[in-house]
Amino acid sequence: MKNEVNISVTPIAIHCDRLRKTYEKGSVTAVDDVSFEVKRGELFGLIGPDGAGKTSIFRILTTLLLADSGTASVDSLDVVKDYKAIRQRVGYMPGKFSLYQDLSVEENLNFFATIFNTSLKENYDLIKDIYIQIEPFKKRRAGALSGGMKQKLALCCALIHKPSVLFLDEPTTGVDAVSRKEFWEMLKKLKAQNISILVSTPYMDEATLCDRIALIQEGKILSIDTPGNIIKSYPEKLFAIKGKNTYQLLQGLRQSEAVALSYAFGEYIHFTFKKGETMNEARLEKSLLEKGIEVTEMKRTEPTIEDEFIRLSLL
Repeated sequence: MKNEVNISVTPIAIHCDRLRKTYEKGSVTAVDDVSFEVKRGELFGLIGPDGAGKTSIFRILTTLLLADSGTASVDSLDVVKDYKAIRQRVGYMPGKFSLYQDLSVEENLNFFATIFNTSLKENYDLIKDIYIQIEPFKKRRAGALSGGMKQKLALCCALIHKPSVLFLDEPTTGVDAVSRKEFWEMLKKLKAQNISILVSTPYMDEATLCDRIALIQEGKILSIDTPGNIIKSYPEKLFAIKGKNTYQLLQGLRQSEAVALSYAFGEYIHFTFKKGETMNEARLEKSLLEKGIEVTEMKRTEPTIEDEFIRLSLL
């Protein structure tokens, strides 16, 4: 076969080099000079908010969209020249539930299996752990399933032809916390079967469940590394502070010449001092109090991936 690749000896599952994509005659940039690689058997996360360019990247890699410039390959197959071969060997679960809602669970699975000239029975071992959870509802229409069940059905359909690379675009958006946890457990099992997985999510807590991640904002890659290394790369001592008036406290921190960075973080405000700044926590609290801003708690805190994402976004 002309485009056949021995994927067992191909160390890179996905390769992107300087991808760029614009919309509205070039006035809106969705993907801006993006480069990254996903290794064979790796669970790689593309982490960023809505509008960061994640879906455009997924559509380029799954041959549904042409990039304006740059190159990309999946299993060493070019996304433009070899699009037919790529479509036969990848699984794609888009962010929006896109199965046939009037068909039953069983009918959807059989339909997608037939498209790829296979059957549910032939690849049952691959989807067994997922399918047994939805099998009791196999006669139910897909449109009548809960969010978590729709998610499991969509994943089964994406896996029914035993893909070598799996693309999951925000698969846990809109589902409950228990279903999110179950879904990530399923991904770990799929990874153990040497399936390369590229998953996108806006949830920073899910980033820690990936082998490596790329932080993306406004179409640009901010950082690529393991979750642990990204957290370790936070360069400054980080503090968490609370006050009686959160908005007033945030404004006071942003007006302070000693503070480099400050932003709301849950019930706290996180902030860092400027490099070389001699002011400590006690002096800062006193300075704020002189402005009528009362502090109720201040402490050192460990940075998270979200802290590093915010820091990089504001550079």
